Amino acid sequence: MVNGDGAHGHTEEAESKQDGNGEADGGEESNEQEVIVIQDTGFTVKIQAPGTEPFDLQVSPQEMVQEIHQVLMDREDTCHRTCFSLQLDGNVLDNFAELKSIEGLQEGSLLKVVEEPYTVREARIHVRHIRDLLKSLDPSDAYNGVDCNSLSFLSIFTDGDLGDSGKRKKKGNELEQIDCTPPEHILPGSKERPLVPLQPQNKDWKPMQCLKVLTMSGWNPPPGNRKMHGDLMYLYMVTVEERHVSITASTRGFYLNQSTTYTFNPKPANPSFLSHSLVELLSQISPAFKKNFTALQKKRVQRHPFERIATPFQVYSWTAPQVDHAMDCVRAEDAYTSRLGYEEHIPGQTRDWNEELQTTRELPRKNLPERLLRERAIFKVHSDFAAAATRGAMAVIDGNVMAINPGEETRMQMFIWNNIFFSLGFDVRDHYRELGGDAAAHAAPTNDLNGVRAYGAVDVEGLYTLGTVVVDYRGYRVTAQSIIPGILEREQEQSVIYGSIDFGKTVVSHSKYLELLEKTSRPLKVQRHSVLNEKNETVELCSSVECKGIIGNDGRHYILDLLRTFPPDLNFLPVDGEELPPESQRQGFPRQHRHRLACLRQELIEAFVEHRYLLFMKMAALQLMQQKANKDTKTDTPAITETSETISESNADTTQTQTTEASDSPSATEVSTDSTSQTDNSTSAASQAATDGEETSSKPATNGPLDLAATQNGECKSPLEGKELEESIPGLAQAKELAETLVAEDGSCIDPKSREVVLNACKAVGSISNTSFDIRFNPDIFSPGVRFPDDSADDIQKQKQLLKDAAAFMVSCQVPSLVKDCLDHSALPMDGATLTEALRQRGINIRYLGSVLEFVDKTPAKTQLEHFYRIGISELITRCAKHIFKTYLQGVELSALSAAVSHFLNCFLSSFPDAVAHLPPDELVSRRKSRKRRNRVPGGGDNTAWASLTPSELWKNIASEAQSYYHFTVQCDSVDQVVEKYGLQKITLLREISIKTGIQILIKEYNFDSRHKPAFTEEDILNIFPVVKHVNPKASDAFHFFQSGQAKVQQGFLKEGCELINEALNLFNNVYGAMHVEICACLRLLARLNYIMGDHAEALSNQQKAVLMSERVLGIEHPNTIQEYMHLALYCFANGQLSTALKLLYRARYLMLMVSGEDHPEMALLDSNIGLVLHGVMEYDLSLRFLENALTINTKYHGPRSLKVALSHHLVARVYESKAEFRSALQHEKEGYTIYKNQMGEAHEKTKESSEYLKYLTQQAVALQRTMNEIYKNGSNASIMPLKFTAPSMASVLEQLNIINGIIFIPLSQKDLENLKAEVHRRQLLQELGKNEEPTEDSPLELEDKIPID
Repeated sequence: MVNGDGAHGHTEEAESKQDGNGEADGGEESNEQEVIVIQDTGFTVKIQAPGTEPFDLQVSPQEMVQEIHQVLMDREDTCHRTCFSLQLDGNVLDNFAELKSIEGLQEGSLLKVVEEPYTVREARIHVRHIRDLLKSLDPSDAYNGVDCNSLSFLSIFTDGDLGDSGKRKKKGNELEQIDCTPPEHILPGSKERPLVPLQPQNKDWKPMQCLKVLTMSGWNPPPGNRKMHGDLMYLYMVTVEERHVSITASTRGFYLNQSTTYTFNPKPANPSFLSHSLVELLSQISPAFKKNFTALQKKRVQRHPFERIATPFQVYSWTAPQVDHAMDCVRAEDAYTSRLGYEEHIPGQTRDWNEELQTTRELPRKNLPERLLRERAIFKVHSDFAAAATRGAMAVIDGNVMAINPGEETRMQMFIWNNIFFSLGFDVRDHYRELGGDAAAHAAPTNDLNGVRAYGAVDVEGLYTLGTVVVDYRGYRVTAQSIIPGILEREQEQSVIYGSIDFGKTVVSHSKYLELLEKTSRPLKVQRHSVLNEKNETVELCSSVECKGIIGNDGRHYILDLLRTFPPDLNFLPVDGEELPPESQRQGFPRQHRHRLACLRQELIEAFVEHRYLLFMKMAALQLMQQKANKDTKTDTPAITETSETISESNADTTQTQTTEASDSPSATEVSTDSTSQTDNSTSAASQAATDGEETSSKPATNGPLDLAATQNGECKSPLEGKELEESIPGLAQAKELAETLVAEDGSCIDPKSREVVLNACKAVGSISNTSFDIRFNPDIFSPGVRFPDDSADDIQKQKQLLKDAAAFMVSCQVPSLVKDCLDHSALPMDGATLTEALRQRGINIRYLGSVLEFVDKTPAKTQLEHFYRIGISELITRCAKHIFKTYLQGVELSALSAAVSHFLNCFLSSFPDAVAHLPPDELVSRRKSRKRRNRVPGGGDNTAWASLTPSELWKNIASEAQSYYHFTVQCDSVDQVVEKYGLQKITLLREISIKTGIQILIKEYNFDSRHKPAFTEEDILNIFPVVKHVNPKASDAFHFFQSGQAKVQQGFLKEGCELINEALNLFNNVYGAMHVEICACLRLLARLNYIMGDHAEALSNQQKAVLMSERVLGIEHPNTIQEYMHLALYCFANGQLSTALKLLYRARYLMLMVSGEDHPEMALLDSNIGLVLHGVMEYDLSLRFLENALTINTKYHGPRSLKVALSHHLVARVYESKAEFRSALQHEKEGYTIYKNQMGEAHEKTKESSEYLKYLTQQAVALQRTMNEIYKNGSNASIMPLKFTAPSMASVLEQLNIINGIIFIPLSQKDLENLKAEVHRRQLLQELGKNEEPTEDSPLELEDKIPID
């Protein structure tokens, strides 16, 4: 770790800043509110602006004067000013000075806002700012994906009645005014999946028109004589009242002149209305402007700041309404000047990206404030660079940038724009011919980006990587990189002083590079190794040969081409004469892949090494026990040898493959672990060590404690679950401690015997050192063209073995552990993106998707994985379609783009069998000429090849792509068959393909199933966006705080945890600004803690921020957003805002239906929530529909005997009780009771509660029956006992809501806390003693343990 001193050292520094974060009023544009952490307490100053009352402003000594400017430009009453200075006692304050450095500035000082004369730059900034104010409620920037705007719809569902603003409404009993019936398409069982509700119309967005036109005048720039009168530029406006005016921006302000469209008369009009700000001028000449502008600003200021702050990276929306295109002078100007980001605020025009990226890395990082400054700078430059690179890549593909080698054919061209270098993902000059040509050239940039990410995370001082962004746009892959100073002037051969430019034929090395890369060797698990160069000399490297070292003209040591940072994946790299371990072979590996650049992911390497470490510890421990036993008694040796050998074999992963189909664990899969083929050397070593030289036997051991341990879960233990396995071997824990004392870093072991133990264990797990555990990989193994010196043959053999073991570990451990996590619902993918994330977290590359699906298909518990399988199939199909779409688009010329995209979508999704492409009728060719022109298509005739694609051909291609890329068989030749066979939804497929390819479509209802006309026309395709991959710099200190906070919470120290997480939130804000995915997680956890600790209002406020942020940063229908909506609904209900809670839950259900359909375990939770709230507002029939659906889904995914199902039965029973249908209620409660009794035993409180409730129900049923009999007997004059039909109390509904959402309140006294700790401790002991056989899943304590973490 860079800051290896851990988080402990910084707590004191961080404590001192708790108080200073009082944000300036309204200045929540927090990218401007950059506060450094260690603050002194803030103070208040008075501010006096012309024409307004003085007001107070809270500031902190660390702020710059400029931040007060930003606050004033955002405040409702001063927002129209941009060109002013702040003065204290007549002295102008320097904009970039920190407040604490200003003499005489103290509590209560009066700062005057003084209008300053304009310059051309200031006048432009003013016009821009006014335009932004006029557009502040207009969502079109978010739809168009510009300026880091994105959508958010939360406020539509809450009507702004969250938190404080909600208290103003009348708080009567809400029940009367709630309309609870959801729209038809949200009800369980509904088959329609409309698209329009995805973006509800916000009434605030109905533009309040202040001006018809605001644009630069055609008379610009002012002629010389007018310039000398102070004219800066001319504007042209049309007011709402249809008055056309021409305005001069002069040094003194803005005034009307006498020019018209065709005559230039710069003299001031009479009256000229000279004003310092445009708003003041317009307010005088247009009453409508005055009225609407004021109303608009009121609304703008009322919006939650998170709805308007820019996000750090652009988020694109795949749907948008038809927005009228309005005149917009600022956008027009941006499009035609090469304004790249922020130039006008930066002297010297274009930014030197490389210099900025590297200088921020060099900032000091000795203490917390320094690190925060550094991380903030790194993050800011990265997000600016990603935005500029994206703009540049689009400009390159759209043909707006001149190539630096314009003579070459297009695919070989390279570009430079705004100090960024762009290259296309094609195999130029047969560079990748050996490795798979264009396929390799397409994969290399993402591999390289992963390398840049990895080296960036290690963050070694003095080693520099390039800023790298990979952009996929219109079928092309563009790599954008910052430029090494001086590289363009030299030939590559001269500049590379480390590595190889021809894949290892010629190789050079350099001592400084070796020294720098040596520091990355351990964290990245890269082994230092030697290779031969063209003269057969040995060259030492500490990276792959492709990694090149270049010293720039700035003297910095750069490394680039990091595409082989991680070792090759042998499952997808057939090598002649090499055999893979049987686990891989059984799954059909090795398989041929498109290219030879398939690498293992960093996550897999980490998991593999951790797994090996556990093995290493166990082996060392067992041998120590052996030695001890030998010393203690000579007689029992054989017995001990037997068990320890058995165990060492289960652990050294010899050929132990037992299938426990019959075992009750749902994922009884094949138990095969990794180093199977190691039998030749290491297992014999292991077993020799184990028996200490007595007879060695390598038979697959199937006796003794092994059965219990290894097949407990019916699969190889992933590194994290190795614990139960050790504890089931008595005494192992002590031995492990012994072993840990042995493994000193420097290998100075205590005595020769122990040294031998470590040596044996090291050999067995493939460590590169003989004295301590240390696994590293040589990334050049199996690279074509790389030759190794003879003296390292032994080492190379070991490395090859290690790679084979890692490949086997992937299929025998990681894939089964993913499936197991999905079975016990600790992993819950909901859509393609979350599935991809789940795979990648475990180090499984997407190319394994086919194997994962086959594995699921063979799992006995397949029905419980249906949701996973369905999402997997949909992901596989849309990825195949994406591959085809990529090449399809490359052949389309710009004028036919929308027609081509709509044709592709029709072939992909529409049931219309003969989708014919509508070649766009050429709008520009007159009838008479068309005959002559027909044969002269620009670009040579085949530009309409795309139009010949048919649905059946596309689906054939998808099937063959699935076969060749994923080795998976999709037997379908039309979209309807696929939908039928795998239970997919067309709307979900549309969402997935649009997000993957960057298509934006018109939001309307599409009829996919019509057999008479295609679903899409070219008018439905609104835009095509880039898909961008970049590095996400991390806030390390904040993250440490967050993790220690989570840990504290899990141990039950809520208060301390809460403080740590608040601290983390502050630090995150410091580094990332206000909007970021990690801040979102932080807010969600805080809200949950607030809620548990009883502060409902605070929970609501934090969760509202989390929802807004998730919508803005991840997208309005991202699975994460759906879950945030559910949490918010719970806190709303607890706050008594029932109708809002329901609206939020209905929104979540709609999104969920859209994203993954109804059949998903998460839907059960959502429906239980909805059912409970409806029960609370006495909508019993509706409530039953949702609760019974939840019951069905829970039964399917958790198995009929699960405690979740018991709870579902209980909830349904309660509603029947409220409806007085006691027979149904009894039936459900009995089911629940039976589950509790079987799972928990008679004595458990859950079972008792259930049995009490059964008695109560029976009494009620009997009473009802008596009454009915009485009525039958005596007719109308029967004396009727009053029956108790009670509406459920809100408290009881809330209690059930908490339970199903995994929140349990334990009113604890200090004594209880002690008892709880003792209980937890006792359990740990029990586990260590190996008595822990019974499934503790879902026992109440576990539930409590699960409280806070989502």
